[in-house]
Amino acid sequence: MTVAVSTRLDDVTAHDQLRAQVAEALLRVLPARAILSAPEDTRPYECDGLAAYRQLPMIVTLPDSEAQVLAVLRVCRELGVPIVPRGAGTGLSGGAMPIADGVVLSTARLNRIVHLDAYSRTAVVQPGVRNAAISEAAARHGLYYAPDPSSQIACTIGGNVAENSGGVHCLKYGLTIHNVLRVRMATITGEIVELGGAALDAPGLDLLSVFIGSEGMLGIVTEVTVKLIPKPAVARVIMASFAQVSDGCHAVAALIAAGIIPAGLEMMDQTSSRMVEPFVHAGYDTDAAAILLCEADGTAEEVEEDIARMSAVLGAAGAVAIAVSQSEAERLRFWSGRKNAFPAAGRISPDYYCMDGTIPRKRLGEVLAGIAEMETKYGLRCANVFHAGDGNLHPLILFNANIADEFARAEAFGAEILALCVEVGGTITGEHGVGIEKIDSMCAQFAPAELEAFFAVKRAFDPAGLLNPDKAIPTLNRCAEFGKMRVRGGLLPFAHLPRF
Repeated sequence: MTVAVSTRLDDVTAHDQLRAQVAEALLRVLPARAILSAPEDTRPYECDGLAAYRQLPMIVTLPDSEAQVLAVLRVCRELGVPIVPRGAGTGLSGGAMPIADGVVLSTARLNRIVHLDAYSRTAVVQPGVRNAAISEAAARHGLYYAPDPSSQIACTIGGNVAENSGGVHCLKYGLTIHNVLRVRMATITGEIVELGGAALDAPGLDLLSVFIGSEGMLGIVTEVTVKLIPKPAVARVIMASFAQVSDGCHAVAALIAAGIIPAGLEMMDQTSSRMVEPFVHAGYDTDAAAILLCEADGTAEEVEEDIARMSAVLGAAGAVAIAVSQSEAERLRFWSGRKNAFPAAGRISPDYYCMDGTIPRKRLGEVLAGIAEMETKYGLRCANVFHAGDGNLHPLILFNANIADEFARAEAFGAEILALCVEVGGTITGEHGVGIEKIDSMCAQFAPAELEAFFAVKRAFDPAGLLNPDKAIPTLNRCAEFGKMRVRGGLLPFAHLPRF
């Protein structure tokens, strides 16, 4: 017992010594106000939106210029200290969870809109600029930034780049990757590199596509050039009600098959509608097994035609009721329910676990039926609210963390949902990223050679492995252990993986 206590004390002493050494080095290159090291100051940074996983950071840095970002990287590189980049902390996969002996590099103070050009329809912004702030600044020119995650009033463009965020309008207007022209980033070796450019294409390898969605593992964003698009003259939303979830799923496929690409196409099951409606009073049909929100935008004539076409397809697919927004206020109210689905979960459950997987649209009904069976298996409720047009699911598994095994059951429930997504030809994430939440599920998605390819890209950008280590890409050893833990019918899954 004495030896164990002594070892723990030695660990604490070593940690404190390292923190003092790193803080002293950082004070040479940053003002004191840009460095947080006391536990009460670093506590707000111990997790992102996935609050189930927490780790108190050793030090948090708050640089307010590109030069200061480079200075933090230099100190950490010289001392061999890991760095976890952080935006607004709204991520849902634990990608910004700190490392005990590491530094959190927050880009919150790099929050200037550098330049907005109405003629080229672009905006140059620093990574700490809020998503919604870009559209607010562009509004006077009749322009806006299309990607609109539910957290857009708080999330920042740097975090959006890290996760390749989408939103309710991504079916028509694309994800972050489709709306960013250029990223300026700082490498761990102290270089400033520009990926992409002002034109629609750039010379050389398409490293911009590699960087967007890399979850802070390849470099630190210091500036982003985004595309702006004209605000539609008119936008209206259909709320279609279905007596069966399967009918709603069929309607999604029918709309796309008819050649209609709505500006937004979202689905909510009855559990979701009933938890949201008392919260925001969106006017949802809470008697329906599922509702679809389908938006048309464009000129008044285009919208009128699209609403008529969509209504006809939805009716033929089994919609039992169709309501169309009659004003901009009503349209925003319809969307407010969808965008507030996550916080509304708190009205019916102490905790929720938000998953994120993507599947082929034609398998929506099958996967939702599978999730319903899992509710019985795990004894937990699940509210389904998602980007139906993209097949991007966001099941909200409801649980109570105060009950001993409920979070463990919620995790197992989530892992089985992701395994089902892979089984039907989908993927384990759409826009939330892998982080630490889905790192084991990566073992179900990718073979060893593919994982090694990911690590090769990581090493090319970050040879020492200091940027957001142990996130997103699992080691083969981890995958082997993950496989050993999951035996079905007496057979080990992932038999192709080596056993260590």
